This record gives sequence, C-alpha cells and structure tokens, in this order.
Amino acid sequence: MHRAFESFLRAQPLLILDGALATELERRGADLRDPLWSAKYLIEQPELILSVHRDYFEAGADVATTATYQATFEAFQRRGMGAQAAGRLMREAVALARSARDQFWEIPRNRANRRRPLIAASIGPYGAMLADGSEYRGNYPIDDRALRAFHQPRLEVLAASGADLFAFETFPCLREALVVARLLEEYPTQSAWISFSCQDGSRTNEGEDIGTCAAALQSFAQIAAIGVNCTRPEHVGSLLGRMRPHTDKALIAYPNSGERYDAATGTWHGHADASFCEASRSWVEAGARLIGGCCRTTPRDIAALRARWIAASA
Repeated sequence: MHRAFESFLRAQPLLILDGALATELERRGADLRDPLWSAKYLIEQPELILSVHRDYFEAGADVATTATYQATFEAFQRRGMGAQAAGRLMREAVALARSARDQFWEIPRNRANRRRPLIAASIGPYGAMLADGSEYRGNYPIDDRALRAFHQPRLEVLAASGADLFAFETFPCLREALVVARLLEEYPTQSAWISFSCQDGSRTNEGEDIGTCAAALQSFAQIAAIGVNCTRPEHVGSLLGRMRPHTDKALIAYPNSGERYDAATGTWHGHADASFCEASRSWVEAGARLIGGCCRTTPRDIAALRARWIAASA
C-alpha cells in the first residue's frame, strides 16, 4: 500500500468516496438473500461487481471499497469452501476493483483534474460475519483475543492483495476498533480508516460516546481517518462535531440513504433523504475530508457530491 492514502489526503482537501455496493447490486437485479451478501457475487457474477465499481468511478469517486465486507473465512467455510478458495475470492474482490479503476484511468479524459483513484479493502466487523444484524447492536459475546483471531487471517490476505488501504467499516463499538488498530501494527506499511455505525448524534450502536472513541484512536498513526458510516444522514454532522475536538485525523462520513434497515427481516423501510447531497454541507462544515454514501445510495448520489464539492470549486 505504501501510504498512498496519506499522500492523497495531503494533495486533495476533500475526497469523494463511492456509494453502496450491495444494495446497488440489488438495484441491478442481484439476489443477495445470503449470509455472504455482496460477496456472493464474487462467486456467481463477478462482472456485475466490476460494473458497479466502474460506474462509481464514472460518477466521480476517488475511492472504491471492495466486495469483501462480508467475505470472511468463516462465511466461505459455511458454503463448503476451504481457506485457499476463500483467500482467492478475497484477492479477486480487490482485483475486480483494481481492474475497474484501470479501465477507467486508461481513458485520457478521465484523468482531467483527477488523481488516480484508490482501492480500499473493505473489512466488516465481527457482527457482519454473524449475518444477524449484530453490527447494529455490538455487545459481542466474545473477548478481545477471539476478535483478534477472527480479524487476523483476513488482514493477512488483504495486506498482500494490492489494495491501497484498509477500510474498517460499520464497527458498532470501540472495543473492536481498538483490536484492529493494534493488529494493524503488525503490518507497518499499511494505512486504514475506521468508521463507526451509530444510533444517534452522539453514540455508537453499542452506546459509547463517539468523542471517547475518537480520543482512544488518536495515538494509532496508521489509522489515517476516522468517522461514521451506515448511519442516518441527519446524525452525521453532530457525530463529527463531537469527534473533532479529540482527534487531528481526517474525518470521514458516508451515511446510508436515510431509510431504516430492519435486521430481523433484512428489509428497508421509509424513504431516502431527498436532500442527501445538501445534508453533506453539515458534514463538511463539521470537518469531514472524505464523504460518500453507504446502504441504498447510488452512483447518482456520488455524482451529486462530486458536482457540489469538487466540480463547483474547480
């Protein structure tokens, strides 16, 4: 990875992230009613994943997050796959994002006023592997040693995958964030962001004060950015505002569309926030340097963010 992430942050005041992967696959006809979620399509239709990555680059994303959020050795084992096959699919997920990036970048017009986009290897929390909505609750019934044992094999694979950084995302609690931050020290050339899933404008899904979380991660040099994702848009400005006094790291915000997810039924309810792009103003005012979208956001949302914050200032 060679710290490409930090270099990008130094060169560009605001980075545009991509949007949802899994729900965008569903919007295009994918059936993700499976514990593997988006990783299912690494097996069944990888070209569809590549096309989603490509469309986000076309929309203006500076970063693509890979289809590895729920790609774990445990989940693949439940599908009858051994460790070798699981590792190969994880590496394939990164290769798909890199291929989409390379296809996009080889067109000269796409390089105008752009830096070469980055690939973030998505790493979901332990709760995502359980596939029961635990990433929206936390309070795991395992200790830190077991959490480390869960995360380490996947980090080992993704550290050698050719991604530019790790994206530890939708973490419901500080305890798990500290586990991966310490584990990252075993891979000294790697960089990462950590983003929390939050229940309101001040607390993680497990109920911890978000400012306390920011302060606890401040000393970890390899964590280049911290923030929130998979959280309702209206909470983001407050959450970042509470984090800012406790850290000098770049702040990151990529909330969901504003709809409510029912983890018990795997369904979405309510309506998308029609002012998603306008809501980003409060995120930037609170200090966000990386903005994008999570569940139920689309390339159209990312294009709107690009037009609002990058194109308009060019």
